[in-house]
Amino acid sequence: MSARRLAVWGDPIAHSKSPALHSAAIRVLGLDWEYGRRQVNADGFSAALHGLDDSWRGLSLTMPLKEQAFRAAEILDPHADLTGAVNTLLLGTSLAGFNTDVGGIIDAFAEHDVRSVSHARILGAGATASSALVAVAEMGAQRIDVRARRPERAQTLRALGERLGVEVNVGDFAAQVDGVDITVATLPGGAVLDTAAAFATGGGTLLDVAYAPWPSALASAWTSDDVIPGLAMLLHQAVRQVRVFVHGDPLHELDDEAGVLTAMRTALTDPSPS
Repeated sequence: MSARRLAVWGDPIAHSKSPALHSAAIRVLGLDWEYGRRQVNADGFSAALHGLDDSWRGLSLTMPLKEQAFRAAEILDPHADLTGAVNTLLLGTSLAGFNTDVGGIIDAFAEHDVRSVSHARILGAGATASSALVAVAEMGAQRIDVRARRPERAQTLRALGERLGVEVNVGDFAAQVDGVDITVATLPGGAVLDTAAAFATGGGTLLDVAYAPWPSALASAWTSDDVIPGLAMLLHQAVRQVRVFVHGDPLHELDDEAGVLTAMRTALTDPSPS
């Protein structure tokens, strides 16, 4: 493979742990690749993408670029097609877009022995909420309650639920629902909710995709030990990204994947974001 450069793009980007995660995987796999970071905003994405030369193999995309990457991709994997969000681009003859956040959410729950659900709740209505909805639907959820500050933004999630054949109920943060199996919080890091304690009651296992600062206000309010930090999702979606960069397929396991996973998990304990 002559293309050997990789990077994560987003705005902001200095906090990203993706370089540490991917560099750890590259070392274990013995690849002559380099993985960096670049601050790119939504307005600058197209020019930055078209400015890449043949030395580039792929990109990881974070906020606010997942929708822009979706529009740029010429080929989409099923999860990207469903969610309208791409967090991984594989460069080559055609620009292929993938969404590994869906699998990252499923894998994070599975690691904590949560593999099937019937009733789920999602907090937030952005791009990650779409990934969360697809993930919990694939875990078996038939009823999904979405809570957002602005419920009108969540109407696309209702439409996505119709495509998936699941019931999606939309409301604001004041509309409580108890007795769910799992809660997936897709709110920005540092978000504070006046209703956090109410969500914690009967909220099942919580996956809060935010990981800085940690514990989040929501995780601190949870009334049980059933809390999964966002770093778990970050880790598992990154493993799937590495599969894409190596094999072109997020489902194709890596050589020595156990060793890769261990190295990447260790990289998460590094207090620096590099």
